[in-house]
Amino acid sequence: MTKKGILERLKEGPVLGDGGYLLELEKRGWVRAGPFTPEVVLTHPDALRELHVEFREAGADVLQALTFYASRDKLATVGLENRLEDLNRAAVRIAREVAGDRCLVAGNLSLTWMYEPNSAAAADRVRKTFDEQLAVQVEEGVDFIIGETFSWLGEALLAVERAKKTGLPVMVTICFENKDETAEGKSAAEAAKTLLDAGADIVGMNCLRPPEHMLGPMEQMRKAVSGYLACQPVAYRTPRDKPDFTSLPEFPYALDPLQLTRKEMGDYARQAREIGINYIGACCGSVAIHIREMARVLGKVAEDSRVWKKGGEKPMSAYEYYGHDQATGTGKKR
Repeated sequence: MTKKGILERLKEGPVLGDGGYLLELEKRGWVRAGPFTPEVVLTHPDALRELHVEFREAGADVLQALTFYASRDKLATVGLENRLEDLNRAAVRIAREVAGDRCLVAGNLSLTWMYEPNSAAAADRVRKTFDEQLAVQVEEGVDFIIGETFSWLGEALLAVERAKKTGLPVMVTICFENKDETAEGKSAAEAAKTLLDAGADIVGMNCLRPPEHMLGPMEQMRKAVSGYLACQPVAYRTPRDKPDFTSLPEFPYALDPLQLTRKEMGDYARQAREIGINYIGACCGSVAIHIREMARVLGKVAEDSRVWKKGGEKPMSAYEYYGHDQATGTGKKR
């Protein structure tokens, strides 16, 4: 039976994305902080496969191929410019293997760091970069394309332009750094309108900011457009004056105390649904338990129904002993 595509699923209700890959794999020792390039796809494919499995089992509807920063120029920084095809091909194959009939697989394009406004030569370099990755990802059978983490609206528009040529559905998301605008000074509402007018099927925001500092701009997008919107915040707590987590002194080695709880990410999913966000996902810092709580809130996974025979008159765990089971409704008061 053919899987429903992303646009069909969005018509039926919110679609749940997956979580963050590069930072989580760095924490596990498989990715180097700094370049954050995805050579783990080739060097330790089982580590990537396991993370895909975790997101699938948590309830994600979509798995993204780990092709963020898998462009020739970025791979060159770690001596892998000649492995672009191998890496992009393997990333899609691993994601498809894990997805099976349960999840869609999204190809992925990211910011390039080579974009320059008003430079035709730079725009052509970006186009070539995107086309090179897309050719491999599409050949391997991705279901749709995600272009993400674009501070420059101009670069996001190039991602729409190139991805639309594949004939697949296209989702493109921008990111705000420490100002509530793109690098050109465009608002969230302006960016959403521009991207939809350019032909994107789904637009929105991702990365850099937590829900607290992303949902406001997303509300502005929702008021401005009627198309499908996507939101994928980071799971790190940031201050109002420095909402971009990569600008904090804790990035990247001391972020652990800033990680949001599963409840906070579940609350985000609820708020996003109330705002009218259609694609509700997450980015850096978000792990399987975050996605599972989001899935629970969105009604995509059932409450835990595994057998638990409580041990008679006396509690047999600190969970019971201190009455935590009362707060979650899993037991009776003693």
